[in-house]
Amino acid sequence: MEVTEIWKYLPHRYPFLLVDRVLEFDANKRIVAIKNVTINEPQFTGHFPQTPVFPGVMIVEALAQTAGILAFKSRNRTLEDGYIYYLAGTDKTKFKRSVVPGDQMRLEVEIVNLRNHWMKAIGKAYVGDQLACSTFLTCAEQKLT
Repeated sequence: MEVTEIWKYLPHRYPFLLVDRVLEFDANKRIVAIKNVTINEPQFTGHFPQTPVFPGVMIVEALAQTAGILAFKSRNRTLEDGYIYYLAGTDKTKFKRSVVPGDQMRLEVEIVNLRNHWMKAIGKAYVGDQLACSTFLTCAEQKLT
């Protein structure tokens, strides 16, 4: 799935769209996506200029956006259907390595529990074969009016 299709499922746009491509999708089960990290991103002007590091909170956000795509596609919905998924919580978040410009994060999200208006999932971000972050995500669905 290319970025133009991702736009159908996520309301985020530059500079806050953190999913560049979806590689794998298995409805109601899992998704694998990619985030390319480049020095041109605005967060690197302040985090940290001498030693740029991709912020951990943005790694979690990238996993949450990937989970949102998984939830939408698993329910055969798009933003046009009048729904949105919000990150409602994270648990047991751990960071194992820094993510720096030039890295490509592989974002893997697996559903633990999918209900009518929320989803619990496990998210993991990798750089190559190294785990950079793991977290439990709770995403809540809301009907927009």
